[in-house]
Amino acid sequence: MNRLTLELLFQIIGVGSASGLIFDHSVLNIISDNSSYLYEYETKSANLKRHPLLENPAENIAKKIKPDFEAITSYADTLYLFGSGSTVNRNKMVKVNAKTKKVVSVVDISDLYAAMQTFAGLSSENFNIEGVAYNGKSWYFFNRGNGTTGKNIVFTIEGKNLVDDFNIIFSELKLPKIKGVRTGFTDATLVQDKLYFLAAAEDTNSTYNDGAVLGSVIGRIDIEKMKIDFTRTITDTHKFEGLTLYADSEAEISFLLCEDNDTEKLQADIYRLRLKK
Repeated sequence: MNRLTLELLFQIIGVGSASGLIFDHSVLNIISDNSSYLYEYETKSANLKRHPLLENPAENIAKKIKPDFEAITSYADTLYLFGSGSTVNRNKMVKVNAKTKKVVSVVDISDLYAAMQTFAGLSSENFNIEGVAYNGKSWYFFNRGNGTTGKNIVFTIEGKNLVDDFNIIFSELKLPKIKGVRTGFTDATLVQDKLYFLAAAEDTNSTYNDGAVLGSVIGRIDIEKMKIDFTRTITDTHKFEGLTLYADSEAEISFLLCEDNDTEKLQADIYRLRLKK
């Protein structure tokens, strides 16, 4: 990977604290870690729709009780949304029909998250799922190493389901530092047999409390070897949390990124990141 270009592409009024993206043709599906809505943004018309994910949906939910949707992935005609698992009320997986945006099911995956923590030797204070990717067979869960132990881990999950019939493999990866602070996973997406990821540096040792933003990087992981192919610094001022494929050609690959502003402001800035091959 050579030169990269970052540009602001959309400013979406009505969405705050954006934490994950899925781009499908001209539609951008967005989740927020402060909200219990799925947002559907039509990029051609700039039309925004809200779809409730839980009973009594709300925006700017209080931190202590929010479901903290941090990860979204898709396969076939289904969207999968995940809570971060960083507190006991953040353990939900919501399945949504990608076409109708109707909720198919809401599943408690506390047992999966507990097994992941036990298997990797993580305390609950160091567990924080920020990205998930799925290829129809294997799930890849990205734990952000912004706790005291600083463990950035990719969990590979296979089995019949994510409730009571699964197998776990995990790989701890060493991510680069920005301004002396280790970056931690903030999202990931699957492109063929590669996992592209975002990681941010934040001056905090807590999975719960925010800190000063020091920048973000993008990187790529080889799935077969579970090794990092490359990392590149994107910015030293933004905390990027959402990543989705936008376009892919022989010469260039581009992604859409969202920025978590960690405020109650209902505005989502969506950036395009272009990487020359």
